[in-house]
Amino acid sequence: MSSQHQSAHPVLGPIPANSLPARAGIGLKAQHYQEILERGADIRSIGWLEVHSENYMCAGGPQLNWLTALCERYPVSLHGVGMSLGTAGPLDAKHLKRLVDLERRVEASHVSEHLSWSIAKNAQGGGDYLNDLIALPYTEESLDVFCGHVEEMQDALGRRVLIENPSSYLRYEHSVIPEPEFLLEVAKRSGCGILLDVNNVYVSAHNHGFDAHAYLDQIPADLVGEIHLAGHSQTVIDGRAILIDDHGSPVIDDVWSLYEYTIARLGPIPTLIEWDSNIPDLDVLLGEAAKADRILAAAHPPEEVRHVAVG
Repeated sequence: MSSQHQSAHPVLGPIPANSLPARAGIGLKAQHYQEILERGADIRSIGWLEVHSENYMCAGGPQLNWLTALCERYPVSLHGVGMSLGTAGPLDAKHLKRLVDLERRVEASHVSEHLSWSIAKNAQGGGDYLNDLIALPYTEESLDVFCGHVEEMQDALGRRVLIENPSSYLRYEHSVIPEPEFLLEVAKRSGCGILLDVNNVYVSAHNHGFDAHAYLDQIPADLVGEIHLAGHSQTVIDGRAILIDDHGSPVIDDVWSLYEYTIARLGPIPTLIEWDSNIPDLDVLLGEAAKADRILAAAHPPEEVRHVAVG
């Protein structure tokens, strides 16, 4: 990305907007809309909220009304799961326009997407839409495609986005670029920031046998605008234990330890508790966020003010 292109996408501060220190947030779920609004100022454990963009890409209706009301009280981050930045060919223009409209409406503090693909296009312009985020083959060709799509997304939004590292369960034989190197090259070429999912690093490290700490050591602090934490499950396939990033349980102790290591190295960074299945009571989510807040508060911020590649 040229310096002119980079300057077109402003660099904003971390969530909570215009506020330090960094705080933990929770993923917003429909089950909790009314309780969050009713409890209001009583809920001091919510630093910010994150939503899946696709759930709110509509012209109106109850979902959007709830989100609009909550945006008046809390900073909100948009986390996309359907842009399929790794798919060859142009992005879905209608999907991108809906994201732009939503971002303008909620004045999102962060906008993020995944280092993945989920749409297999055909020659007629249609395609198969897969209900999953599939890892990319890490090649020069896929790097070119992905970077081009990140730039297209940023140009439409007029701001930088964050790209999240995936959890993975297989490797492509023709991958030639290590994942951290691929992610950093995306950031270098496109000017985007990184959403560092610590649970995903843990899951992938277990499944593929690499060192999670060594992966994290390659990620520079100035690129990371947000961190994700979540629970995962375990299954056994052909006698081998495989971890599944299902966001359906509390964060395990080993991931909390990896998170503490990450914050000690990078400094305090806004952190989200993801919980997308088997949704618990709101107070359970708040308890997880409180754990992250304690770790953030205990970390010593860098001497200089951090400017992260987000917004």
